[in-house]
Amino acid sequence: MVHVLSGRTLLHPTDPERSRRFYGEQLGLAVYREFGTGPERGTVYFLGGGFLEVSGRTGSAPSPAVRLWMQVEDVAAAHEELTAKGVAIDRPPVKEPWGLIEMWITDPDGTRIVLVEVPADHPIRHRPGI
Repeated sequence: MVHVLSGRTLLHPTDPERSRRFYGEQLGLAVYREFGTGPERGTVYFLGGGFLEVSGRTGSAPSPAVRLWMQVEDVAAAHEELTAKGVAIDRPPVKEPWGLIEMWITDPDGTRIVLVEVPADHPIRHRPGI
C-alpha cells in the first residue's frame, strides 16, 4: 500500500486572479503557501485535512465530474457570510435524507462546491455503543 503523507486537489482556472479572489477573499480559505510569480503563480490553501492548489491556467471548463466537498461547522452561518460577500448560492442549506445539511455553490470556472454540516447526532460523528 502507498503511504500517503498529504494530499491536495489541483485546480487550473481560466482566470487565476479571479479564482484567488473567490477562494481567498470570498470563501476565506487560509493560505498555506504561494509559489512562482506573475498572474499564473500558485496559491495553496488549507482545506481541512488537505489542501487546494490554484495554479497555472487552462482554456477549458472544468469537468462536471469534479466536485469539492468542504465540511463546515455551521452551514447556515456560511450561507449568511457568503451571501453578504456576493457569492451566488446555487442551493441554500437543505437537510438531506441521509442527515447531512448541504449547501451548493460554484466557483468562477464552474467547479461545483458542496458545503456540508454534519449534525452532532449524525452517525459520521456518533456511533452508539462504540
